[in-house]
Amino acid sequence: DRMRQDFVANVSHELRTPLTVLSGFLETIRELKLDPSQREHYLSLMSEQSRRMLRIVEDLLTLSSLESAPPPQDERIMMTALMARLREDAEALSAGRHRIVLQCDGECDLLGAESEIQSAFSNLVSNAVRYTPADGEVRIRWQADVSGGVFSVTDSGIGIAKAHLPRLTERFYRVDRGRSRETGGTGLGLAIVKHALARHQSQLDVQSEPGQGSTFSARFPARRITAVRPAAVPAVALDRNQNADTAKGE
Repeated sequence: DRMRQDFVANVSHELRTPLTVLSGFLETIRELKLDPSQREHYLSLMSEQSRRMLRIVEDLLTLSSLESAPPPQDERIMMTALMARLREDAEALSAGRHRIVLQCDGECDLLGAESEIQSAFSNLVSNAVRYTPADGEVRIRWQADVSGGVFSVTDSGIGIAKAHLPRLTERFYRVDRGRSRETGGTGLGLAIVKHALARHQSQLDVQSEPGQGSTFSARFPARRITAVRPAAVPAVALDRNQNADTAKGE
């Protein structure tokens, strides 16, 4: 009950701030005579607050979906392709301000719900980019063998004090509220990561020190790891080989 009360209070607070800003701007536009440039400025600010509320609602719906959904199916997640997409997303978000490094060790894929895994990994990657100063490095890594797999994101960012680490996955918990809002965070990203990973019997491990960067790691059990399928040989090639063997025999 206490957790539910805190959650409702936090949601109300997070939505009330942008709603208050929107209400104030609407009154300003309605009551004051503004020149076109001023009007455009206020409309731009209102649009920004609307997008912020939309992100919060979308993340809340994602959390609700994760909590109520049936166990994930064991579909094969092609990790090479997923890692490539994560790097592309990181480079787009960084816009050239960071060095993005991709590393894959072991020819293994992951079993689970790809949409949930991609959502979790994307949150970790976007956080690393947002909280790493320009000219820093973000390293995205996948390590896997028959004993299990580890997806990790390491950054050279601002780091996190130990006192905050146990509470990072709480909904709406922020180490720095002002900085989180500046970077577009909703305070729900790591809660989504925690729930998505838990549904795949995985745990989130965080290693960080202020000024030394952070490493967020998701550790998967052996039952979630499968060897990469060998590349399929085209049927046309098989036919040609078979014809060639037949000709030699004759």
